[in-house]
Formats: sequence, structure tokens, C-alpha cells
Amino acid sequence: MAPLTDHPRRYELANELHARPFPEMPGQARAAYLAIRASGDAARRDRDLDRAHLLALLDRYGAAHPAPGATHYAGSLGKYRLKWESHTEFVTYTIFADGVSERAYDKGTFELFPEDWLTEAPGQRITSALIRVETVADDAAVSERIDQWFERESLATARVLDGAMVVAGDFRIDEAGHMRFALFPQEDCGQRRIGRVVQRLCEIETYKAMSMLGLVQARKVVGELADIEKELSELMTALTERNGTPVEEVLDDILGLSTRIEDLVTRSNFRFGATGAYEAIVTQRVEVLREARFMGRQLFSEFMMRRYDPAMRTVKAAERQLESLAERAARAANLLRTKVDVGRQAQNQALLESMDKRADLQLRLQETVEGLSVVAISYYAVSLVGYLVYPVLEPLGLSKGLALAMVTPLVVLAVWLGLRRIKKHHLG
Repeated sequence: MAPLTDHPRRYELANELHARPFPEMPGQARAAYLAIRASGDAARRDRDLDRAHLLALLDRYGAAHPAPGATHYAGSLGKYRLKWESHTEFVTYTIFADGVSERAYDKGTFELFPEDWLTEAPGQRITSALIRVETVADDAAVSERIDQWFERESLATARVLDGAMVVAGDFRIDEAGHMRFALFPQEDCGQRRIGRVVQRLCEIETYKAMSMLGLVQARKVVGELADIEKELSELMTALTERNGTPVEEVLDDILGLSTRIEDLVTRSNFRFGATGAYEAIVTQRVEVLREARFMGRQLFSEFMMRRYDPAMRTVKAAERQLESLAERAARAANLLRTKVDVGRQAQNQALLESMDKRADLQLRLQETVEGLSVVAISYYAVSLVGYLVYPVLEPLGLSKGLALAMVTPLVVLAVWLGLRRIKKHHLG
């Protein structure tokens, strides 16, 4: 039998499922996380700039380069480890280091990213975080550290992965500009499991920040929609009250509003769609943590429900309002088009009636002209016939007047019959 022919990208697609393994972290470790988003249309950014920025960091540490066109990378930076990923709208960098310092969140962890390298980033920071992993003896010690490191009012804490560890974070930006998260694993917790939770926390923070961009767009859209809706209501009110405004002018105004609405739809569709996708990822990442309450404190899912979900509902409400207003404008335009069409049909009917009257008058005028034409043609015909009969009048003893009197009726009848026959021939 001939060997099976593989799809040319079979192995590439299969390996993609295993290309982004979770990092491994010991029970005493720390991490610095950074997400950069290009300004403007980040989805269509020049990804070569992202790669060049990554290579500049790798060259600082003499690390190996990723394969051309790679969208992810994991490797060593001296005694540290780097994980880089390129996404649709942003790129992420995570540096992992073993051990923890006495100060919980010292600036030295994030300084693993060189300062001059950060200033050359091809975009803007969408979020950054410091993550501390520390094995602590008991829950009381965990609770004490959490109270010291985080803001109680917004603190979210939970036991995750069936009690394998406690995670905490307050989703506030500290004085250095970073978010803070803490993990307190059990002594027997595996390094890959710790790395998986760290990865999930970074994803929750990043996709939360990215989805909040939709809230910014929603607020802009709602402001513009309020003005458009007011103008649309005024136009429809003016049309209903019949204040003498021509329907065509109102239709032009509504079509102008429809154009503005379509422009808003074009500018907002991607952001609203991306926000929905990011929100789904945040929700899914929180669910896979399998939270259990720790000492009566607020869970991450509860924090999202109270602080994050209202923002997402605002985005969805703005999206629905935009769709509703677009439909209203379309219906109003259709109604006005119908009204304009009815008015034009009435004008056309009046024009047809006027044309019928004109045709009737024209027919009568034509019949009058035909009568005059018979007389005129007969006059000249009688003169011509006279020249034919004059030579035979003397032998017959007839005068010219008598001969013309006798010939005239016959000539008139012949002319009338001739014109009638011509008319019938042309009219079918």
C-alpha cells in the first residue's frame, strides 16, 4: 500500500497544542509581569517591532533567539527565566526568579526588565504585576501577610485547586505602577501547579484590563448616541406635527444620522467584540481556579461580580443601544421613503391625468386641423381638376363655374377618404 500523505501543516498544528507549557515555580519564588499594547489599531500593528524588542532583551542576557515568526518563547535569562507571548492586540513578558526577599514587593523584581529597554517598548503598558510565591506554615500567618500587603476594601482571597494554595490580590495599582498578587502554596504543592496558577492570575489581570477598554469606548458611544437619539426624536416629532417641513429634507437629515450611526458601528464593532471575548476568558480563568472561601474573605468571583461585571454590562448595554438606534433610524428612513414614494405616486397620477387631458385636447385640435386640412387640400385639388376638365367644357357646352360646382363635392369626398385611409394606416 502507498503511504498516507500528511497534510503539510499536520505536525505544526499538533505541536501548537503543546507549544505554550505552564511555567514551573518553586514554593519560594517571585515573578514580574508586563503586558504591552501598541497604540492605535493594535490588531494590525507591525509585529516585527515586537520581535525586535524581544530580541533586544534576549541580547542583553546573551540568550538564544526564538524561531522566525514565532508567537511565543520560553528560555533562560542567566539565572532567571523568561516567558514571552504575542497575542492579537498585545504582547506579554514574564520573568521568573527563585527565592523571595524580606520586603514583599520590592522594586528590584521588576527591575529585571532594564529601564532603557522599557522606554523603547513599541507600545504602551496595559498592565504590569508583581507576583510573590511563599510557603507559609499556617492560615494565621497567611492572613497576617495578606492584611499587611493588600487593601482590605478590594481584597480578593481564595483557596484554589482543591485547597492546594491560597491566592490573594486587590487589583489596585501600587506606588510603583504595578498590580500585586500573592500565592501561598502547601508544602507538597507541585511546581507546575504553582506556575499554572501564576499564569491564570496574569491572564485574569491582562484580559480584565483589555476588556475595560470596551468601557472607555462604550462611554464615548453612549455620549454620541444621546445626541443622535435626540436629533432623531426631534425630526420624527417635526414630521408628525406636519409643520410644513418637506419630507425630502427630513429624509436627508435621517440618512445623515444613519451615516453617523454606521460610522459609530464601524468604529465600535471590533472593540465591543473583543471585549466580549476577553470577558469570557476572564470568567473562564476564574472558574478553573475552583475557588473555596478562605477565612470568610471575598472570592475572586465575587470581586468580579461586584466590580467587573457592571462595567461589562455597561459595554453590552451600549452595544445594544447602538444596534437599537441603528434599527430605529433605518425604520424611520424606510417610513419616510414610503411616504415620499406615495407622494411621488400621487404627483405622477396627477401628471398622468393632466397628460390625458392634454392628449384629449390635442386630439380635438388635431381633428379640427384635419377638417381644415381637407378644406385646404380640396381647394387646391379642385383647382388642379379644373385644369383637367376645362378643355372638354366647350364641346359639352358647360361653363367653368358649373363644371367646378359639379367637381367640388367629388374632390372633397375623395380628399376626405384619402386622409382617413392614411390615418387608419398609421394608427394600425
